[in-house]
Amino acid sequence: MDAVGKILKTKGHAGLKINDIAAVAGVDKKMIYTYFGGMDGLMDEYVRTQDYWVKVTSEEVEKANPNFEDGGREFIEQMLLSQFDYVYTNKEAQKLLLWTISEPRKSLKKLIDTQEENGEYIFKRLMESRFKDKMDTYRSIMAIMVSGLYYLNMFASLNGSLFCGIDTNTPEGREKIKKAISFIVDQTYENL
Repeated sequence: MDAVGKILKTKGHAGLKINDIAAVAGVDKKMIYTYFGGMDGLMDEYVRTQDYWVKVTSEEVEKANPNFEDGGREFIEQMLLSQFDYVYTNKEAQKLLLWTISEPRKSLKKLIDTQEENGEYIFKRLMESRFKDKMDTYRSIMAIMVSGLYYLNMFASLNGSLFCGIDTNTPEGREKIKKAISFIVDQTYENL
């Protein structure tokens, strides 16, 4: 799995070929078939270890002991802030995100389906009772937030330049975005 990450970081998803992965890992490619059933199995396992929202399972949500009284406000704010930091520091996760929008693949579809299942659990468990008939609007706001935070991190990492005058590669710039995340969550919960 480390070999997949190394190749993904250096060559991108186009460099993920079974022979190259085996060579970087220092194993015979038959080992990949033996342990993972082939390339798809290896990719499934790798994807599960790298994506932020795949790790936010129903068990993890319950372990976090979220406050049900606030309709998930504090929980979702912490999740968005955590996602923002996770993607910024994890170059493999950034490459994985680029891959999900670059090429159709079974393992990537499974990733997206799992993200959606986990998100659905969070929405139903924490937010539906709070937002009721405005749930579609809440979901739309969260879609913009999650995707926007993904994009800001990838843009900063790949281009290293300003976005709307904010340098998200600096602690000051990142703090501005974090304050905006909190502001948007607060406004959503106060005004929706």
